[in-house]
Amino acid sequence: MATRVHSSFSTSMFLLFALLLQLHSGTSELQLNYYAQSCPKAEEIIKQEVISLYNKHGNTAVSWLRNLFHDCIVKSCDASLLLETVNGVVSEQASERSLGMRNFKYVSTIKKAVETACPMTVSCADIVALSARDGIVMLGGPRIEMKTGRKDSRESYAAAVQDLIPNHNASTSSVLSSFQSIGLDVEGSVAILGAHSVGRVHCVNLVHRLYPTVDPTLDPTYAEYLKKRCPTPDPDPKAILYSRNDRETPMIIDNFYYKNILKHKGLLIVDQQLVSDPTTLPYVQKMAADNGYFYDQFAKAVLVLSENNPLTDDQGEIRKDCRYLNSN
Repeated sequence: MATRVHSSFSTSMFLLFALLLQLHSGTSELQLNYYAQSCPKAEEIIKQEVISLYNKHGNTAVSWLRNLFHDCIVKSCDASLLLETVNGVVSEQASERSLGMRNFKYVSTIKKAVETACPMTVSCADIVALSARDGIVMLGGPRIEMKTGRKDSRESYAAAVQDLIPNHNASTSSVLSSFQSIGLDVEGSVAILGAHSVGRVHCVNLVHRLYPTVDPTLDPTYAEYLKKRCPTPDPDPKAILYSRNDRETPMIIDNFYYKNILKHKGLLIVDQQLVSDPTTLPYVQKMAADNGYFYDQFAKAVLVLSENNPLTDDQGEIRKDCRYLNSN
């Protein structure tokens, strides 16, 4: 009898501890259809704006996905990325890690549409998350059921961007460590890098693999193609010289990314090292062989990313304009 009571007490304490841990993490406040009562059409408005912008500017869908990654991996999914440099705020967009990011002005387009329907109700952080969710669908990727209820940061983390966003030249172990800090395991880390299936890489970030000598891990024929795209070892960072991540399906999220790196056609060192590292190679091979498996793991990884340390309740604010703090 005493053993049973002790066991029951231990179980209760464990459940209480788990609940407190969940509350502490902040994720407990996020929920599906958070705006069901306060702004029931919010998610549909965002979806329609994403579709409209995609039809006018297809690359916006890639931008929404990159916004999610850059915003959420730096401290929190809190729209700190969207703050512009003004009144003492230094924008995270000014970091060299943000090279090539664009279409921020169209976030304002989405926000304006939501504000018209429901003033000061839907956070910019949720717009970042939901636009990424809908952008992924526009890019042929999986539909992800994403929770909402995030609040917007009252500060920028510009000083932390350089340390928290993995360097494209970083080692696999370093990148895995960065992802692990937000809850992604090795499988999820390999999956989230599948976002490199779309978009492009600026020459300034890949010429070190071409000049003065070609990186031996790079397919020689592919290297010659890249030299035509990036004809100088010292490209102007402001020049729009780039190569597509994936030449076969450049605007579709799919497993060609993994097929390419198995053929030594990864653009960035961080991509190619997934093949040379024995901890990541099995997942690369499995995702290359099964697009459905990749979609499943990619969707799970995006969810983990989107729920990284969100601000809820009075921890943040709902900005009227995503570019500025309400006090500005």
